[in-house]
Amino acid sequence: MDKVKIGIIGYGNMGSGHVRKLKAGKVNGMEVTAVCDILEERREAVRQSYPDIAVFDDAEKLYQSGLCDTVLIAVPHYSHPPLAIQAFAHNLNVIIEKPAGVYTKQVKEMNEAAAKSDKLFGIMYNQRMNPVYQKLREMIQRGDLGHIKRITWIITDWYRPQAYHDSSTWRSTWKDEGGGALINQNPHQLDLWQWMFGMPDRIYARASFGKYYNIEVEDDVMAYFEYDNGTTGEYITSTGEAPGTNRLEVACDMGKVVIEKNKLVFYRNVISEREFNKINTQPFGVPECWECNIPADFSGGPQHVGILQNFTDALLKGTELVAKGEEGIRELTISNSIHLSAWTGETVDVKNFPDDRFYELLQGKIRNSKVVKKEAHIVV
Repeated sequence: MDKVKIGIIGYGNMGSGHVRKLKAGKVNGMEVTAVCDILEERREAVRQSYPDIAVFDDAEKLYQSGLCDTVLIAVPHYSHPPLAIQAFAHNLNVIIEKPAGVYTKQVKEMNEAAAKSDKLFGIMYNQRMNPVYQKLREMIQRGDLGHIKRITWIITDWYRPQAYHDSSTWRSTWKDEGGGALINQNPHQLDLWQWMFGMPDRIYARASFGKYYNIEVEDDVMAYFEYDNGTTGEYITSTGEAPGTNRLEVACDMGKVVIEKNKLVFYRNVISEREFNKINTQPFGVPECWECNIPADFSGGPQHVGILQNFTDALLKGTELVAKGEEGIRELTISNSIHLSAWTGETVDVKNFPDDRFYELLQGKIRNSKVVKKEAHIVV
């Protein structure tokens, strides 16, 4: 293989963006050869803009065409696992958009299909390409922070007005989207959380459903994470605040790390707080602390193009994947745990997450859906 030939399943907001980037030559070694969408107006848009791209109205037809060795699945969330499983059966490499799916039970089935194939499986966790988060992860793995005491992430700059929720009939419903802020806007942050800090052991959460908008899913969430090693975490998110905040604060033995406005600052203690506590004799003594602006590329990194380039390099050169598709189960388990706790008022055991129970409760949400949204044009 000297070039990756990719087919895009879904020509909506994300799918059309991927096609534009690929046609602009932003990913070396990857070309888009086919697009599939169930809507004729979108297929016609592809024909008009890119007459050299084959157009299909059904994923199975694209899979059988022989035009692609790889597919990128960019459709509503429930369809990610079945379309990926179908693609693996056709001996195709797969990239899925986030989230991996809506419920862990279906994502485990997808991972099993990937494991049975010999194909490459990736997921569009483009925030893993952000150098600021890469740097913090390196610092944690190197032990620069010592023991992490508390993690607080306020991520409320995902403001989405009612017009957004009305822009497509599948948005913001249990039946078609499978959730709100957690399943749509927050998969990147929840993935980064587990990527940098590891999976929490227990989660307790509260959420508001339709607090700010005429929707049935969550638009305001507060979650409390616990780790067996004593680390605690707070995760606060909302799509109803303007202006919003994106601030990650990590309290640790060696001080405090803050990421805000894509800058990384380490308020570094000269000695560990725990060591200081052992030797200090002053009632109001505090360890000496230095403000260290950590050097990193603050541009945000290559994002989606970076994930596609990395996937291409993995196929052509054997480069290690930055975002393996199988890892999508981790972020989704956190998301499902938050939902489950908010629905039941219980603290959820993340390590022993009850897949079947969550699935049954989700089906109840779907059956009892009462929100009626007006018809609107589909955002492309």
